[in-house]
Amino acid sequence: MRLGVVDVGSNTVHLLVVDAHPGAQPIPASKHKIELRLSEHVTDDGRIADEGRARLTDFVAQCVTVAEDQGVQDLRGFVTSAIREAPNGAEVLDHVAERTGVRLDVLTGEEEARLTFLAVRRWFGWSAGTLLVADIGGGSLELALGMDEDPDVAISVPLGAGRVTRDLLPGDPPSPADVREARRRVRATIAAQLRPLTRAGAPDLAVGTSKTMRSLARVCGAAPSSEGMYAERYLPRERLGERLPELATMTAAERADLPGVSASRSRQLLAGAVVADATMDLLGLDRLQICPWALREGILLRHLDRMG
Repeated sequence: MRLGVVDVGSNTVHLLVVDAHPGAQPIPASKHKIELRLSEHVTDDGRIADEGRARLTDFVAQCVTVAEDQGVQDLRGFVTSAIREAPNGAEVLDHVAERTGVRLDVLTGEEEARLTFLAVRRWFGWSAGTLLVADIGGGSLELALGMDEDPDVAISVPLGAGRVTRDLLPGDPPSPADVREARRRVRATIAAQLRPLTRAGAPDLAVGTSKTMRSLARVCGAAPSSEGMYAERYLPRERLGERLPELATMTAAERADLPGVSASRSRQLLAGAVVADATMDLLGLDRLQICPWALREGILLRHLDRMG
């Protein structure tokens, strides 16, 4: 059957259409996305502004049309931290549902971590042993560890690349003092959350997912997207540490000229690098293997499991 998932993140809104049935690998049929950047449509009191609500509603309506054109039998949608944390998030979701017929589900940070972990486990299989998964989104960092399909530990930390850029790294480029302070605060925030992970033991495989991790891996020498999703890609901690000082002195326009970095993501790349470097260092990880599957695939897999 053909399934569709609308993923409303802090940076982008995606529609992923796949051909799938229980027990089979979901095969992508089409993708549709918009750089909505909901985090930039937030008022001083944390509410989603009317413009952000209108743009989100319009895009979800577009997704409905695309899904119908693609023959989607089941269309689902979910939102993460950008709307989850907004005081008027429920009102925004009601507005979208009234005008499009799509009720977007709100995922908690822990649910994000668990569903992303499920996708990574299915990608690498049981032979990967105990997995540690790190996912840097726009609003939050998700970490999960375990040896089954449901992790033993799943945590969400408010250290997404968009949030860190907005709150801790003003300027283009930011000042050296701001970079140092961002590094200090990011590391302190992560360190305060590590006890459940360190008590659970060392992983056999450490994995990074989502766009920020893929961009950082490419900047650090990983294979380009033209080599396909099955090419092995890694983010080495040592190489990332070497690139970080350079990224800190570059403007967003200069970062956009780096391989694998889009203009829309270039301003957040430094924040992502600071968070990834801190995560790997504090957890004692030499490298992260990049997984092409993440939260959207986890949502689809869980839905298929429940159908089976």
